[in-house]
Amino acid sequence: MFWTVTLSLIKGLGAATQLFFLTLLFGLPLGLVVAFGSMSKWQPFRFLLYGQETPGPATRWLAELRPISGLTNIIVWIIRGTPLMLQLIIIFYGPGLWFDNNIWSFSAGRMSACTLAFVINYACYFSVIFRGGIEGVPVGQREAGEVLGMTKRQIFFKVTLLQMVKRVVPPMSNEIITLVKDTSLARIIAITELIKAGEAFMKSNGITWPLFYTAVYYLLFVGILTIIFNYIERKLSYFR
Repeated sequence: MFWTVTLSLIKGLGAATQLFFLTLLFGLPLGLVVAFGSMSKWQPFRFLLYGQETPGPATRWLAELRPISGLTNIIVWIIRGTPLMLQLIIIFYGPGLWFDNNIWSFSAGRMSACTLAFVINYACYFSVIFRGGIEGVPVGQREAGEVLGMTKRQIFFKVTLLQMVKRVVPPMSNEIITLVKDTSLARIIAITELIKAGEAFMKSNGITWPLFYTAVYYLLFVGILTIIFNYIERKLSYFR
């Protein structure tokens, strides 16, 4: 029985690991894009202030409006303010309920829907971390790059990005470790991940220890990630 449970949990771990890496693969770059969107300073109606010494409140508000930044921040607020479980349910069951068209009916549909929900959710959390890291770099260093004749692209990749990575590693490690445990939410749409694999023995055989046995797998997964992030932080310590 022990080996049967172990093999079943390893299979569930495979689904959780797949979801984990897919979320990182797409969520990290999307989070950076969202961070840039939230920091966008584009003001399409700035021209309304030209030639006006005392513009009205409405005109000033419209001229200072940053639509990309505003829309991005609203989306991030909604995603961060609602449970991941609810987002998962909406993305998987919503199309079938609202449009009578189950777009997730193909063989890998459940994992695809789950991955989409996780990527959107974690991209918003990653974006806040990226934004804090970018804005935490002293303005004087970017100005020094401009004085040296560097382009904005060079300043970002050679000055801002390197220091941002150092700043975001600790909070990013916390989010990524949380992601490991959040993969258990995939069971909501009947994906047999680690917890669901252990729970199946409780229902079929009336035994509870396989469910507690899953903790060993999570501890090993998190332990490996902790070692990796500690190594990365030591390598980046030369920025101090």
